[in-house]
Amino acid sequence: MANLQLKTVQHRVNVKPETLAADRRRDIAIAMRGLVFAMLATSGMESWSQTPSPRGGSIYTCVDDKGTPLRRDRFIVECSHKEQKILNPDGSVNQVLPATPTPDERAEREVAERKAAEERAARNEARKSDLSLMKRYPNEAAHNKKREADLEPVRQAMRNSESRLLDLAAESKPLMQEAEFYQGKTMPAWLKQQIEGIDAAVAAQRETIRTQEAELVRINKNFDAELERLRKLWKGAPPGSLGPAPR
Repeated sequence: MANLQLKTVQHRVNVKPETLAADRRRDIAIAMRGLVFAMLATSGMESWSQTPSPRGGSIYTCVDDKGTPLRRDRFIVECSHKEQKILNPDGSVNQVLPATPTPDERAEREVAERKAAEERAARNEARKSDLSLMKRYPNEAAHNKKREADLEPVRQAMRNSESRLLDLAAESKPLMQEAEFYQGKTMPAWLKQQIEGIDAAVAAQRETIRTQEAELVRINKNFDAELERLRKLWKGAPPGSLGPAPR
């Protein structure tokens, strides 16, 4: 090493001054080119690292119908009917896009959503009805009292109809006795007309009684359904949990 330094010193001593100046300028130029190159390389790397990726760096991925994985910087049209994942620049999942539904699937979804909404509305209505029912009838005695109150007007109407039948029977008796004198003969028009009028009134009253009897059955049926529901509510069933309220 000492010999090398000695030779270098001797070379410099023996070299002409203009040669040494040229060598120095060359060395400086080489050093400057290296510095500029290093600066440009560093600037380029920083610029590349700071350039945003398309769509903020998000990557869309999916697997097409052929089983081929696809990666794009935007929504993948070929996979519109499939689930797509949006990845962050570090590869983590940012979001999962569900498959775009077909018209039939949209129609089915709308039907399902409408049905669910109707069921929710029915539950809410049933809950309101149950709360109102329990408020009106805190116990079975109160319910039975209301049943009797609703049945009584119909029963009274039936009693009136039956009483009317008795009156018609009383009105018919002398007419029928009068008609016996005309057996085998032509009955007077006035007598025939009165008898037919009474018969029509009797038929109407009997039809009225059948309607009243059906009304009694309907009222009792409704109260029976209410009572069955109330007994469950009184035992602790949550309002609205027993299905649609009885009409």
